[in-house]
Amino acid sequence: MSGAHGRRHAAGGGAHRSHRSHRNGRNGGPGLPGYVPDPPPYAPDFPERTATETLGREHPGREDPGREDAGRRVDAGRDDPDPDGPPSGPKRSRAGASAGRIDFGTEITASLVVFLVALPLCIGVAVASGVPAELGIISGVIGGLVVGAVRGSTLQVSGPAAGLAALVAETAMEFGVAMLGVIVLFSGILQIVLGLVKLGRMFQAISIAVVQGMLAGIGLPLMFSQLYPMSDSKAPGTPLDNMAGVPGLIADTVTNPQTLIAAGLGIVTIVLSFVWKQVPGPVRKIPAALVAVGIGIAVASLPGVEVKTLQVGNLLASVDVPGPEQLSGLASAGVITAILTFTVIASAESLFTAAAVDRMHDGPRTRYNTELIAQGAGNTVAGILGALPITAVVARSSANVQAGAKTRLSRTLHGLWLLAFALLLPQVLALIPISVLAGVLVHSGWKLFAPEQFPKMWRQDRGEFAVMTLTTLVITATALLEGVLFGLAAGVVLAALRMSQTVIRQHIEDDTAKVVMAGNATFLRLPKLIDALEGAAASGKPRIRLDLLGVTHLDHACRSQIEEFVAQQRGAGLRVELLMPDLTKSPAAAEPKGAVAEEPAFTGAAEPEREPEPVSTQVWDYATVGTAAVGGTGRPMPTGAGAGARAGGGPGPDAEWFYLDTRPMPGVSEERPSLLRRGRDWGE
Repeated sequence: MSGAHGRRHAAGGGAHRSHRSHRNGRNGGPGLPGYVPDPPPYAPDFPERTATETLGREHPGREDPGREDAGRRVDAGRDDPDPDGPPSGPKRSRAGASAGRIDFGTEITASLVVFLVALPLCIGVAVASGVPAELGIISGVIGGLVVGAVRGSTLQVSGPAAGLAALVAETAMEFGVAMLGVIVLFSGILQIVLGLVKLGRMFQAISIAVVQGMLAGIGLPLMFSQLYPMSDSKAPGTPLDNMAGVPGLIADTVTNPQTLIAAGLGIVTIVLSFVWKQVPGPVRKIPAALVAVGIGIAVASLPGVEVKTLQVGNLLASVDVPGPEQLSGLASAGVITAILTFTVIASAESLFTAAAVDRMHDGPRTRYNTELIAQGAGNTVAGILGALPITAVVARSSANVQAGAKTRLSRTLHGLWLLAFALLLPQVLALIPISVLAGVLVHSGWKLFAPEQFPKMWRQDRGEFAVMTLTTLVITATALLEGVLFGLAAGVVLAALRMSQTVIRQHIEDDTAKVVMAGNATFLRLPKLIDALEGAAASGKPRIRLDLLGVTHLDHACRSQIEEFVAQQRGAGLRVELLMPDLTKSPAAAEPKGAVAEEPAFTGAAEPEREPEPVSTQVWDYATVGTAAVGGTGRPMPTGAGAGARAGGGPGPDAEWFYLDTRPMPGVSEERPSLLRRGRDWGE
């Protein structure tokens, strides 16, 4: 186009594009005058949303967007060419503007809201993990003061997470609470290493079905395990035992008035957690968990009520720095496995949550590697102090965004408020009923489980539904690491099967047994390929034609099988025609020394139209160039020119010519063999 028109086109932008379909409808399609192609699909005028709903914008009032949002893999940094570097474009100006004009009043208010949400969660997660409540508060303080101070994800809030409660409880039961600090410490160091080598975005390369199945597998056992402390009872142990013991738990609860009161407080907490956001007016801005704690304290203080309350000790006295005895446990294979499990699960949960939080606001995007280093630093400090592992938490993060926070100040201050409360008012914590905290975690487990995602996945993709369901069941029946590894393996198998969509047809036509194959041929389709080849060999026909022109990928296993079959059948005296181009190498690579000219590789890709040149050309024996075992000559063979030929020899941009078998059939006079263009006789 002319320079003036080019400038108008660039300046016109979307307005210019908006009239293309009308103009093309009037002027015709490609190749006709006035046709202007539409913009390519990979360059949309406006950023497109993913198939899932944008979190936080359709539901601005949601307190906890839930597991489905935390588990979604999104390219939150797609508008930033370097997600781990300084934000570019409009994001940089917004970040700079917000950094230059900090609204301290809003940030302090948001930090208080996050503190009120985090306090019951920190205590509840610690109780569910089978460790002292003070360790949960220490982890919450570290999540605010250490992780919150690092510029990774600006508005994401970290602390002890319900998703790791079952894993922590199992680990503490097996190795002891003292050994838990060593495991958390080295998990944090490993996270820092992963961030430094820039593997933070690696966790996004995981199937969504595996992530959702993992979170569902965490949430389901969490719900059943917390039904017992919600009734002031002790859980039997494993998830399956907890599920099997529910009928007996109900029978024992209804016969004891005190446990019935405790269960009632837990049920009220669960109901409030679900319906509190529907309460009109500014009252609903108070966290539902805090309202439930207030109700629980009031009921527990009534005369005649004897429900179990939280036992809180000295915060500083609960710090347990690992010593040489605990460090010697690193020689245990079980401890090493626990470190790897904590690292993978905590990192994945934090980075998936970061992706979900990025959807809630239009501020700076998450720097995934920096955020992973921040999480590692927090877990390193938590491990040194013997506290619980730290991850990003959706409930606190969404509360932070909804409270109007714009900078890291709010999440850092919330850790300061947690520290001040635990040091100055520890006696208040001793008034909180355990059943209320268990109710908070039952609600968290339900959000992690997210049962509505299973029918949704069934409608969208039944293969992914199978992966998601199997991951959940294996985690519930065995353990978290085993279930995640099983889910990853199932996801890989599903992807491999889908990438190996191969169509193989074997039929007889006159004196020829034909095998036609198209698609991606991998080792997973070897049985089907072997059956077709053996069927062609058993047909008794003197000629076998293997047409692989429609194959887009041929792996080593299938290629070797075909080459061996061709060599065997030719050795038996049969005429085998193999149409199997190798488009990865130049024909000149197969020429002997002294060849006249080097031909460019034929890629099969479309090239600009050019006028045909009436020059004599050569035809290449692609069966030999592609596969040395088939017995061809491997040299350019002279023949007449044709349409699609390239000057100087070799196939032209729109031709696929294959010289088949050079030997005549027995009893047939020797003549020039046919040339095929895409499987058709060129002489037709």
